[in-house]
Amino acid sequence: MPGGLAALLDDVAAIAKLAAASIDDIGAAAGRAGLKAAGVVIDDAAVTPRYVTGFQPNRELPIIWRIAKGSLFNKLVIILPVALLLTWLLPSAITPLLMLGGAYLCYEGAEKIWHSLTHKKETLAETAAELNDPDHEKKMIAGAIRTDFILSAEIMAIALAELTKPPEESALAQAAQRVAELNYWTLAASLAVVGVAITVIVYGAVGLIVKMDDVGLNLAARKNGGVQALGRGLVKAMPIVMKLLSVIGIAAMIWVGGHIVVAGMNNLGVSEPYHIFHVIADNVAHALPAIAGFAGWLTTTVLDFCAGLLLGAILVAIHGLFARH
Repeated sequence: MPGGLAALLDDVAAIAKLAAASIDDIGAAAGRAGLKAAGVVIDDAAVTPRYVTGFQPNRELPIIWRIAKGSLFNKLVIILPVALLLTWLLPSAITPLLMLGGAYLCYEGAEKIWHSLTHKKETLAETAAELNDPDHEKKMIAGAIRTDFILSAEIMAIALAELTKPPEESALAQAAQRVAELNYWTLAASLAVVGVAITVIVYGAVGLIVKMDDVGLNLAARKNGGVQALGRGLVKAMPIVMKLLSVIGIAAMIWVGGHIVVAGMNNLGVSEPYHIFHVIADNVAHALPAIAGFAGWLTTTVLDFCAGLLLGAILVAIHGLFARH
């Protein structure tokens, strides 16, 4: 009996060590995967403020909170289980699904540009009436959550790709060799950590951005002259910043969507656009050696944006034809 108890205690100690190692693996893997997805995270942070622009100050944070909750639901309840199941059962379906999402981003971005070019600008009274309409608020939140779904899917896909790299490239995969039975749950937990952390970072940053004008008003009311000047500067600058973020957000949707589609075509064997873009980027980088890295990245980004805009324009035109019938 004592021998059996000792063996049981040894097993418990071994399980505890494995659990501790697994927690370390989760933290390290989540951090590395989050860094890999940083580019899309920045796009997500740029896209979201445009859905809050113009609302009454007391509605801004509640709207952001509702979008953030929708984002968490997207990542943890829909994308995470589906991604794990597809990885296990049908990994070949992940790329086409991401391409569909990328095409939707291209369509939405192009549609926003088309709408701004073809619709008359609303008067201040019309804009105020629309922004105070609860149905409009619901529509904007729903649109933000739909867009977030695509961006979140891309973030989680990048994180999943990083977490499932071969052993020589991924510490998580090395840990999986030691504790194979914990791999699935470690992978799920790591993706969950990435999803929650990115949601907190993105929507925390968005909250700070949209409330910065209130911070400016508070500083402008102080007695210190320098602080007052800073506050007045923030109040004057924030409308410009918000408009700029709205433009950047639309451009980011088209860029990310174009990149997803071009990269997906390359993964499916249609490599010409991807290869041509990178040849052009390499040539530009070689022509500008002082800023080779930035020049190559910017060239690829512009080409992905152009591809996304072209695809989005085609989809907008197709939608317009069907909408008339």
